[in-house]
Amino acid sequence: MSLPTRQLFGTDGIRGVAGEFPLTYESTYAIGRALGHDLRRVNANPRVVIGQDTRESSGWIADRVALGLASQGVAVESAGVITTPGVAYLARSRGMAAGVVISASHNPWTDNGIKVFSGDGYKLPDARELAIEKEIFALLEKPQADGSGQPAPSLPGDAGLREAYIHWLAKSVKTDLSRMRVLVDCANGAATAEAPGLFRACGVKAEFVHSAPDGKNINEKCGALHPTTVAGMIAARKGEFDLGITFDGDADRALFSDANGNVVNGDAVLLIAGREMQARGTLVGNTVVATTMSNMGLEVALKRAGIQMLRANVGDKYVLEEMLKTAATLGGEQSGHILFRDGDATTGDGLLTALRLMEIMARSGHSVAELAGDMKVFPQTIQNVRVREKVPFAQVPEVQQAIASAEKELDGNGRVVVRYSGTEALARVMVEAESEDRMTALADGIAGAIRARLGA
Repeated sequence: MSLPTRQLFGTDGIRGVAGEFPLTYESTYAIGRALGHDLRRVNANPRVVIGQDTRESSGWIADRVALGLASQGVAVESAGVITTPGVAYLARSRGMAAGVVISASHNPWTDNGIKVFSGDGYKLPDARELAIEKEIFALLEKPQADGSGQPAPSLPGDAGLREAYIHWLAKSVKTDLSRMRVLVDCANGAATAEAPGLFRACGVKAEFVHSAPDGKNINEKCGALHPTTVAGMIAARKGEFDLGITFDGDADRALFSDANGNVVNGDAVLLIAGREMQARGTLVGNTVVATTMSNMGLEVALKRAGIQMLRANVGDKYVLEEMLKTAATLGGEQSGHILFRDGDATTGDGLLTALRLMEIMARSGHSVAELAGDMKVFPQTIQNVRVREKVPFAQVPEVQQAIASAEKELDGNGRVVVRYSGTEALARVMVEAESEDRMTALADGIAGAIRARLGA
């Protein structure tokens, strides 16, 4: 039986414009209260670790959520500015009942979000999010319960918590990385608090850009949505770097550039890591879990290596669900969320992904271009259409007809994936085809049908 549709939680927590519902002064307090009540159901004395990215609004939202948690008798510890996977690690390693991250990942600085991890370091299952959501709405119907008369707790951020996470990552490295020369884009986000210390501890020769956050410049023409920024820098300084690394705002994912300035996405990382793990005997079931957005070229290259590729819905939590179901030890998304289950990680971690890729390069003596050079990428386009409402596509005949027509024309020599974003009011149209002209024409047709019926 399918669950009712969640109204607040998307594929990656609660997200919206800071200061507007569901991220108002009142609702963020209610979110803290509802989560606190949920935790008290199974734990008499729950503790929660909270962390945040560098957005201007992250501080007050963290304080409001912490105040709501405290109102339910939950003890809150702050890690200050820290990456999303850093909070997941602290939740599971410190015996916390939950971990909370204030971040909107790759979104603009005006947005923010609230992500919740359970005490085992995994994102909450949909059913639990739905139960918390119902309580949030119930609390918001009581105007006296907004916490406005209570002082927010003082949570300066314990640097020791962040250092513990950095130490764990550095300890996972078993290969000499002292010859690696990398250019790192921190997206003016959470990675600025950890990447320099981590790479220094691992002996990596690193230069950092976009590492001066001011509250408003997170992801601004930098980071994982703009991987060509670092790729261009690498190309302009050819011969100086072995690798370009690009994080998003909360560093739960990473994209890369080879030494020639070519962008290397998550599909290439899955191929490189999959074959290396297969050779070491750590790729359980010779299986890699990707998503509906991964290129057909990845599937073909993995198949040549005797590795099967399974496709999950978009969203690293759904990739993880499929990995746990099949016992797979590697999965991820084209966008750069990579999950390694041959260690202790429970979520996508851009810093860990960067370390693993550098280790493979150092052990093999090969460049990224050489390691993934045999993957033939099918031409792929993704068009984003802003929509006024997310009506199921099955209920829009014009859109269904455009999709069916495109699939008939491709006749198995390409793919069409049309879905709504889980974090924004967007419809995403992805088309792969052997011909770029055909790919563009089919994507334009579907996007046009969506725009005509549902466009904002």
